[in-house]
Amino acid sequence: MDRLKGKVAIVTGAASRGEGVGNGKAMAMLFAREGAKVLLVNRSAERAEALREEIVGEGGEASIVAADMTVKADAQGAVDAAVERYGRLDILVNNVGIGGPGKVEDVDDDRWQQTMAANVTTAMNGCRAAVPAMRASGGGGSIINVSSIAGAMGLISDVGAAAYATSKAAIHGLTLSVAADYAAEQIRCNCIIIGTVNTPMVAFMGEDGLARRKKMVPMQVEGTGWDVGWAAVYLASDEARWITGLLLPVDGGLIPLRNWPR
Repeated sequence: MDRLKGKVAIVTGAASRGEGVGNGKAMAMLFAREGAKVLLVNRSAERAEALREEIVGEGGEASIVAADMTVKADAQGAVDAAVERYGRLDILVNNVGIGGPGKVEDVDDDRWQQTMAANVTTAMNGCRAAVPAMRASGGGGSIINVSSIAGAMGLISDVGAAAYATSKAAIHGLTLSVAADYAAEQIRCNCIIIGTVNTPMVAFMGEDGLARRKKMVPMQVEGTGWDVGWAAVYLASDEARWITGLLLPVDGGLIPLRNWPR
């Protein structure tokens, strides 16, 4: 369909953690369907290879890099690999993330540091490596950070989510900072704020838990990774060439209509 024809994209955290379609997998597959060459970055090369085979089986072009994006050298290596294999870099999706249970009075220091490293440092390292490559490629670029409604409106939970919510709010600040710093170079940075989508990451909640999440949403319709993927396609494409610094909720109206009677 060619909305991203000729572009080279990196999607970090691309492969789903279990059966089904996660946000990273949906973004990577849709990018490839729209004509982009996609570098799949995962700590697990095995999961990334399965996704690569699926993309290639559809006629797309993709390759993999096994990397830990919390490590600056690994992030730089992933960007270098994209440029070496495909000649340029146009799109970066920072999609690595983990949960972080615990209220402020009981979250332990190790969990706090792990959550910040996985959710914030990975995005910082990705941006830091990608910006020079996008500049060298000419024509600007699109960085898409992935956040959560927890970072925009808190998260009511029996176990708490202080580290997770804080890390996701930090992504909003990083997005705005990168957007401001590189707007004149046509390097755009936007953020997708993801709502209660049904992905392999939340499968542990079971049918009752997922049903409760669905009832929270004003649209009363369950979101999927594909909803996130299509938003990313738009932000990555030239259709969004005049859009930067946007914090885009993909949440069935949960943030815009947060006072909706439940």
